[in-house]
This record gives sequence, structure tokens and C-alpha cells, in this order.
Amino acid sequence: MNNLVIAVDGPAGAGKSTIAKIVADKLDINYIDTGAMYRAITYKILKNNIDINDENEIVKIAKNSDIDFKDNNIYLDGKILKEEIRTPEVSHNVSNIAQIKEVRHLMVDVQRDIGNRNSVILDGRDIGSYVFPNADYKFFLVASPQERGERRYKELIKKGYRTTVEEVINDVIRRDEIDSNREFAPLVKANDAIEIDTSGKSIEKVVQSVINKIK
Repeated sequence: MNNLVIAVDGPAGAGKSTIAKIVADKLDINYIDTGAMYRAITYKILKNNIDINDENEIVKIAKNSDIDFKDNNIYLDGKILKEEIRTPEVSHNVSNIAQIKEVRHLMVDVQRDIGNRNSVILDGRDIGSYVFPNADYKFFLVASPQERGERRYKELIKKGYRTTVEEVINDVIRRDEIDSNREFAPLVKANDAIEIDTSGKSIEKVVQSVINKIK
């Protein structure tokens, strides 16, 4: 495949990352978790005790950060990041960082550069609508806030975090609100995207639906 671009969009907890990773493996192409880029910046801001409302300082941090993907791993300033960007604190703050226009411009430039050099599947909020409007294939994964919250809750409990399912569902709804109503490149289904409701469906079934559409 020569520079195949597949966009997978949808709200938090719809299964985008899980599905995109498996599809990337089956098609032997690169997987780019665009949400991890914003998580990496959020992680760096929190680690450096930067005021989460100080946009100027946040943009400065983003401009001076080196973010890249190699072998399906995200690197921040040369270091691989894994579970440290998946904490509840990062999850709670990432939508606020991601809505900053200058930060999105910086991350989108990186995403487009990687996509123009390789065959990729990218998941995020605005891949098919803004980052790659001419992507070869576009998917939009959805599920109810209740189901998405329960999925995220189980993941967090398994990792040892203490929270309640109600708190996680409320956080999912709050992130939906921020992502859908931000001024620049909001969460929206592209007109030509294929919508897949993942509610009550196994990972294998959703993956097969995506593969069938591509084949």
C-alpha cells in the first residue's frame, strides 16, 4: 500500500485506539494515536506545574517539545511515554489543552508530516474532518456515554486507580462537551465517514467491520 491514510474519529472511550491498533497490525501500516500527542503535552505541563489555564505558557511548552512516533510508540523529547499519559489527572485535563488553537496547529503539522511519509491509520477527534479531509477511508466510532464510561472505569480499576463509575461517566460527558464545542476543529463526523456504533459489540466484530470496508 502506498501512502494509505485511514481516519478513525469519535468521542472518548468509543474504542478508537484499540480498533486502530489492531487494524494497523492486520494491514501492516503505522498507527498514530493523535490523542497521545495531546496527552504528552498535558503530561509535560502537569509535571512542570504549569498553570493549566496559562495558554501562553502552554503554547510555549508545546513549541519547545519534540513529539514523534516510532514503532507505534510515542516519544516526548526523546523518551517513550506509556502509562504516565493515561492517568486520570491527564485524562481530566487533556481536552482543555487540546482545544487551544495554537497547540492543535502544532500537533496537526506533526500528524500530517507523518501521514505524508507513511501509510497510516490515525485516531482522534478531527482526523477525517480537518487533519486529513482527503483520507482514503474515514470511520466514526460511537457508543453511549454510559458504555464508554463503564469501559474506561474498568480500565482504570485494572490499573489500580481509585474512582467511581459515576465520576468516570461524568468526565466522559464533560470531555464530549469540550471536544464538540471547541472553536477550532471540534469533534465532528465528516460527511463521508462511515459510522460504527460499538455499543455491545466485541472488538473483533468492530475490527472486521473496518477491514471489510477497506477491502
